[in-house]
This record gives sequence, structure tokens and C-alpha cells, in this order.
Amino acid sequence: MVAEGEGALGRTASPQPPDLLRLHEAIAGLFATQGDWRRAYQHLRSALDIARDGSLRDALTSSYNRRYLDERLYGPFTDRLPLAVALIDLDRFKSVNDTYGHLVGDRVLRRVADLLQEDLPPDGFCARYGGEEFVLWLPGVDAGDAVRLLEGARLRVARHPWSELQPGLRVTISAGLAHAAPGAGAPERQLRSADTLLYAAKRAGRNKVAYHDAQTTQLITHSE
Repeated sequence: MVAEGEGALGRTASPQPPDLLRLHEAIAGLFATQGDWRRAYQHLRSALDIARDGSLRDALTSSYNRRYLDERLYGPFTDRLPLAVALIDLDRFKSVNDTYGHLVGDRVLRRVADLLQEDLPPDGFCARYGGEEFVLWLPGVDAGDAVRLLEGARLRVARHPWSELQPGLRVTISAGLAHAAPGAGAPERQLRSADTLLYAAKRAGRNKVAYHDAQTTQLITHSE
């Protein structure tokens, strides 16, 4: 008799990948019922991208895309612990598009993605979360190293010679960083925490990194 959850040869069946299309549609419906239209829209866009394209790379920036990130968030977790997850947003990116045009905006997004992918730890990656938002996935680093890595990324963006692309152009990022020790919970919970911290960085004036330290929110102010 074959035990439940085993195949015909008695091997434990491999976990099936989540149905990401239906998952995003369900999450979008949940956020819509709560009146959170921004998150509902993001998940509907992700569902559309999954239905339209099986690629794991973002077409514009060549970083990983939302589909790849979701497979890491909701699929079998195999990364080295501890894990840090950062959510990053370009500050006032709409004004870049409005002032310089969308072609320049696209070049900014591509360059920011390149800058974010520098100095990542082994098995770390950058994924475009949607629009002008990116996620950094930083496995196997302690809290202090995670803060230093993210602050380094913020400084690279702030100090990049953007005026060479367009005179007067300046680009900065804000970030929320959530670090979890082994056994601290699922990565998607960290991403939600990073989202809350990102808003704290925005409210504090932008061009900042926000993270939790001993149950309080700490901010790294800009120093360039």
C-alpha cells in the first residue's frame, strides 16, 4: 500500500509549484474588498504578466521579474538563513517621466537596476516588483551586513552622475529593510514588513533606509 503523499515507487511526492496566476487574482480580490486599490492593481498586473509571458526576466531592466520573485516567496524555501528582504522605490519617479520623458525614465530604471545588483551576496538577487519598485533578496547575511548592503546601494544611486544622462537630472531611492533570523516566518511576511518600512522612509523625507532595530524603526539619513 502506498502511503499518502508518496508516488508509485514509495518516494515522497515533490511539492507542486503554486498556481501563481490564481493566487494573484485571489490576493487582488482580497485587497479590493479592503479598499486597498494600489495593492489590488499590483497583483492584477502580476497575474496579467504571468498569463502573457512565461519569462523570469523583466523585459526592460533584465533583472528578475515579479513571477520569479513570487516563486521564491511562495514556493519551497531553500535559501540560506538568515534572510533579509528589501523593498526599494525610486523617489518622485513620476516627475522624472513628466520632466524628461518616458524614454529617459526607462533608461533610469535600467541603470538603477544595474546599480542595485552590484555587491549582492551569493544567491542574492534583484527583482523588479512593479513600476519603479524593486526587491533585493539577501540570503545568509546578518542584520548589520544587510543594513550596510542596502545603504551602499542607496549611496550608489544617489552618487551616480545622472546629469550625464540629462542635465539637472537627480535620482534617489528610499528603502524598507526586513531582516529575519532562522525560524522567524515566511518570506512574504518580511516583504509586507519591508513595505511598511518603505513608507516610513518616504514619510521621513525620502533618500533613506528604514529598518527595525530592537522593535523600533531606525532611519539612515542621507549623507552624500
